[in-house]
Amino acid sequence: MRLALASSAALAALALAAPGGLAMAQSAAGPPVYSPPRETAKLLDGPDLAQAQRHCLTCHSADYVTTQPRGMPEAFWAGEVAKMRTAYGATIPDEDVKPLVNYLTTAYGAPTHR
Repeated sequence: MRLALASSAALAALALAAPGGLAMAQSAAGPPVYSPPRETAKLLDGPDLAQAQRHCLTCHSADYVTTQPRGMPEAFWAGEVAKMRTAYGATIPDEDVKPLVNYLTTAYGAPTHR
């Protein structure tokens, strides 16, 4: 009987050590609890700031926006918004794309020369 118990314990240890074994044991305990760090950046003021706060900050921190290259034209920001929608699944409605691109271009993009 002692051999059977030792064998069972050894088999359990091997199962946890096997690829996916620990992950399976952890998933049985439930998902990990995650608290994101405090925000360290703030989006710049600009037209349609509320659109950016609603759509951009839903998925990532303001740091992600504020560290993008400065001075980029509207086409760059339109491409970034399109990438967020297509590659990352951002749920930005069609009618919010233009105001969002306008905000990003105005706040972070190329200066307008008049």
